[in-house]
Amino acid sequence: MPVNLLFSIDDGYVDQFKVTLYSIVQNTSCKDLDIYVLQPQLLANNDEILAFCHKLGVSYYPIVVDDGLFAKAPTTDRYPKTIYYRLLAHEMLPDHLDKILYLDADILCLNDMMSLYELDLTGKLYAAASHVEDNEVMDFINKRRLKNQDAGFYFNSGVLLMNLRAIRQKVSRQAIFDYIDKHRAVLFLPDQDVLNGLYGHQTVLIPEEIFNYDARYSVLYLINSNREWDLDWVIEHTVFLHFCGRDKPWKKDYRGRYSGLYKYIARQAWKL
Repeated sequence: MPVNLLFSIDDGYVDQFKVTLYSIVQNTSCKDLDIYVLQPQLLANNDEILAFCHKLGVSYYPIVVDDGLFAKAPTTDRYPKTIYYRLLAHEMLPDHLDKILYLDADILCLNDMMSLYELDLTGKLYAAASHVEDNEVMDFINKRRLKNQDAGFYFNSGVLLMNLRAIRQKVSRQAIFDYIDKHRAVLFLPDQDVLNGLYGHQTVLIPEEIFNYDARYSVLYLINSNREWDLDWVIEHTVFLHFCGRDKPWKKDYRGRYSGLYKYIARQAWKL
């Protein structure tokens, strides 16, 4: 059975998507990959993406999303309409898919992701990591803000394993639209807030240092791990290195700890 991966991008993120995909193919034991990409219109570089995927030996399935679907959802230059697509991905994906792994396109895969993909989600909708698990104050604020005190943690939606069979039964399009309309004034991270607010209590917690290592917090990780999670540890153990936030490693002014690693892998991808 193929491994199903999901992305949601517009024309501005094609190069980054290709780097992420290249890193996955290079470091994952399963090479039978089906790549689904939600997009506002057929990407301008569709033929280039098809050729790239062909060279990688993976299957590419573009899915054009109805432009009016999230017309009333709050957006900014940092949070375009495409970030909402994953909320209703189960309606757009083929019915025969039971599971899919959503990934942001600002991620590097450093090690085999199969331990996450094969995680048992029986009775749950999602699996995700928290980036504020140790910050009780922020966790409390997020729960009060989103009115989901039953949730065990506030999770980052950039790496999201989705139990499509259960989601189709329990996730309501109307509930999502109603939540956006009711809470639009407090949706700081819009799609992520919606997922947490409605379905945080039905999400399995996965370790962030393995499956969603936030590159912004490298010093904090090092301190909290008693200096164990250094660069060598990350390269050996971390599966997904996530470049969250405004600072991105493909920008010339980026000075983060992992900029060289990203640029090296990007160069290998662009050689294709």
